[in-house]
Amino acid sequence: MDIRKKPDLTLARKRSKTPTMTIEYDQNNEIQNLGLGKKYLIQTHGCQANEADTEILRAMIEEQKFTLTDKVEEADLILINTCAVRETAENKVFGELGRLKSLKKVNPDMILVVAGCMSQEEATIERILTKYKHVDIVLGTHNIPEFIHYLHYVMTERKQMIEVISQEGSITEHLPHARDSRFKAWVNIMYGCDEFCTYCIVPYTRGKERSRRKEYILNEVKALIEKGYQEITLLGQNVNSYGLDFEEGNYDFSDLLSDLAQTGISRIRFTTSHPKDFSDSLIDVIAKYENVMPHIHLPVQSGSDTVLKKMNRKYTKEQYLDLVHRIYEKIPNASITTDIIVGFPTETEHDFLETMDLVTKARFEGAYTFVYSPRKGTPAAMYETTVSKQEAKDRLHRLNELVNEGYLKGNMRFEGQNVKVLIEGKSKTKEDVYSGYTENNKLVNVKCSDQEIGNIVLVHITKAKTWSLDGELVRS
Repeated sequence: MDIRKKPDLTLARKRSKTPTMTIEYDQNNEIQNLGLGKKYLIQTHGCQANEADTEILRAMIEEQKFTLTDKVEEADLILINTCAVRETAENKVFGELGRLKSLKKVNPDMILVVAGCMSQEEATIERILTKYKHVDIVLGTHNIPEFIHYLHYVMTERKQMIEVISQEGSITEHLPHARDSRFKAWVNIMYGCDEFCTYCIVPYTRGKERSRRKEYILNEVKALIEKGYQEITLLGQNVNSYGLDFEEGNYDFSDLLSDLAQTGISRIRFTTSHPKDFSDSLIDVIAKYENVMPHIHLPVQSGSDTVLKKMNRKYTKEQYLDLVHRIYEKIPNASITTDIIVGFPTETEHDFLETMDLVTKARFEGAYTFVYSPRKGTPAAMYETTVSKQEAKDRLHRLNELVNEGYLKGNMRFEGQNVKVLIEGKSKTKEDVYSGYTENNKLVNVKCSDQEIGNIVLVHITKAKTWSLDGELVRS
């Protein structure tokens, strides 16, 4: 195997004041037609950032004339875009790599690629080198633009290759996209993370916080509008810190959001927000523009000040609830959702009850809830564990019961109301029913037709359920 570079978590942690380099992607690649007559398949694990990366990788692959298949047996190229946030996600990937080993024996010319955040971990590379030698290419999050060169090398030299770059990161503009939807699009506004929450591996796998220049973002959104896109979701590990790395000027996320709202795009969403950087000016912008959606995902992780300090979250329970109060005060119709971790190594029953209290007071309308998963290389992985697996599972169950009450209450307030819904496609269970999302990010099922797909329609909500709303199309 050609091992050019292995990941180095110590190097990945470093942060300097060196300005971020912007690189223009060369659209005129001298490598062409690698995939003529061949098929490919991509599996994506993890967050929206991974989904956005997959759209880039898919575009690069299709430019080489590969055609998509959903059957692993047919694929000449299989790419697994991985997530490192939780152990369960990593186990799924290794399980899949094990299953693909027998397929590789049947079809030795099939190329197997591992990309994404797991590749940035030292332990992952060592495990691949010892147990998964049938993997052909390993690349990380920083060198996606070089993927076709790696693919060409492996196909021509018949050698396996690992190249994972552990660095602060640069920004490559004008990368191609093969978007999953023709009316909704991810738009990266920044990359990386400098928060270093003690439980999180992302700052090591994604590099330092680095913001795209506003002109690139605005031009991308204007191009999407011209193509008929209705909705964009702005992506960043912490979108609220957008622009803080710029050396010149005073242009932050609220300024960018305001400029984007004036482009005329029908809907703007964003994720994810760190509470410590959520400014009053940002609240004002959301309140001002109708095309900035009133759904705010605001991860809290815990309601205990003791645990929050151990997590290095940089805010208190009181500060978080004060922020939530200011949001509701200026955006009364807002829907706030969150992320919560239970079973953090030092969490006591009292700490957990503080989280339950916060959930009630914050009036969350949904939450992603998890049992703590230790990540090797992070400070929390070395904390003494005081919570048993059974205690953590019990707390998760109790938390989910309370969160589900919030889901239902959040949906009930729309019963009998007319809401705007972007229809995304047919229901998977009922032939004549279609589904889409409201401005508050509520899933709606409604009877309509194919001609409504990709359009924002008015729907009268007839019934609220815990996970979705039923409605009737309002005919004009």
